[in-house]
Amino acid sequence: MGGKPDIIKAIVLIFAIGLVITGFTSIHASEDKEARAANLVGSVQVMGQPLNR
Repeated sequence: MGGKPDIIKAIVLIFAIGLVITGFTSIHASEDKEARAANLVGSVQVMGQPLNR
């Protein structure tokens, strides 16, 4: 019975580390999404302009 509290602490620690990794990943993904949206808007604006020859 002496080992169960250590196992529970390890499981809680692994869960907490997973939450931190998930948080950083979601923050990084949202920043990438905004950058891609800005690039897409810029390229659509360029494509929509007529060519001056």
